[in-house]
Amino acid sequence: MNISEFELKKVYSEASGSTSVVDSNIKMKLNKNGLYEEVIVDSDKELNDLVPFVSPNLNDRITETEIADQLYENIENIDYDERLGYYSSLYVGYVNEGEFRKDASSGGMGTWIFKELFEEDMIDYVLHVKKNENSNDKRLFKYDVSTSIEEIRDGAKTKYYPVEISELMDTVKNTPGRYAVIGIPSFIYSIRLLAKVDEVINERIKYTVGLVCGHQKSAKFAESMAWQVGIEPGNLIDIDFRHKLLDRPASSYAVKMTGRIDGELQTIIKPTSELFGLNWGWGFFKPVASNFTDDVFNETADIVLGDAWLPEYASDSKGNNIVIVRNSDIDQLVKDAIQENRLKMDAVDNETIFASQVSHYRHTHDELAYRLYVKDIENEWRPEKRVRASSNISDTRRKIQDLRKIISEQSHIQYQEAVQRNDFNYFVENMTEYTSEYTELYRSINRKSLLNRVLRMSPKEFTGKVINRLLR
Repeated sequence: MNISEFELKKVYSEASGSTSVVDSNIKMKLNKNGLYEEVIVDSDKELNDLVPFVSPNLNDRITETEIADQLYENIENIDYDERLGYYSSLYVGYVNEGEFRKDASSGGMGTWIFKELFEEDMIDYVLHVKKNENSNDKRLFKYDVSTSIEEIRDGAKTKYYPVEISELMDTVKNTPGRYAVIGIPSFIYSIRLLAKVDEVINERIKYTVGLVCGHQKSAKFAESMAWQVGIEPGNLIDIDFRHKLLDRPASSYAVKMTGRIDGELQTIIKPTSELFGLNWGWGFFKPVASNFTDDVFNETADIVLGDAWLPEYASDSKGNNIVIVRNSDIDQLVKDAIQENRLKMDAVDNETIFASQVSHYRHTHDELAYRLYVKDIENEWRPEKRVRASSNISDTRRKIQDLRKIISEQSHIQYQEAVQRNDFNYFVENMTEYTSEYTELYRSINRKSLLNRVLRMSPKEFTGKVINRLLR
């Protein structure tokens, strides 16, 4: 791939930093939108032929399915679901020992599994996202290395913040040892691709922990929430995106922000319901690449963790994880801990796991077909995906997809203008034009759904519903 072709296509890159690992002529930098992008250092140099191979959305040679086959197909008694990928065990639950659950965004499994791998002498290092302690670096979070359980705890909780792995992979290559890494689907896939072309990375990364991820966010997402509570751009120091509110369901969490207001350091906790832009369907501050992945359940990871967005679990404010186990070593660790009551886990079936992410799957996988179709009719290049381009969705869902694209694009544009004007209300007013239309679309869907349910009722059922409503 030549430089001009790469520059054309890199907007679709997941910007994990994998291309920088194989070509030093590519550097990862945060752009004006607060998103990582690949920057060419010397435009006169040719790019390494491995660049498109190690970038998930530029790779057209090997899919997640093929890599997963190579990793898991021959494991004894393993099962397969086209939506979930391979699985040896499926659970919903939480960590029952220590403070892991209390200190986590949901059930505490992310930190706990690394603790187990350390205690069983299965790893020497963990690669995960932690607070950036470099005061000269404006990034709030970055991938870092931990060598103890105490250090791992510093990386607990979900970070809706851009990160990249190029510095970490240099550490892996220069420091012998056994590594475990955690990441979203495209990052774990990119590490698997790097392992295909780099023997050292392949040998040293022993275990991968995957996260279920709706979409990535730019650094402006955190900044915009802080601005709403009086912490102006540039003054945010720390943020907890998933602060638990113990008197509310797990889905009703808060954001805890620390920064300077009028020169004074303050910490403010605000429920997400009181912050503008937290509707995940709107896709504020989303990179283009997030609209072109078809891997919902992190199919190339050894163990996958997500939020248990299920009615029977979501009411528990302390949080629960969905857990998909593929690797045999990790499967045994989990089974032993369940037996010893260190984990409280319900064994579930594939339909239960799928139900926890059904809306995410519809957008990310099913309706990707329409997004690919739009690119094709516009005669624009787009990544090769396992989903085939198609316009076969309802008119309403097409409108939702079209509007989500506009909202995402406009969020970057309008926020930049708001910062220039030093006026957050400018952002709210201009984005509300689109979000109100989005809300009305969903109301029309709900009205049609209600009408269809009523039409399917017998006269007796309908009369009973009316009477019950009147008696309330």
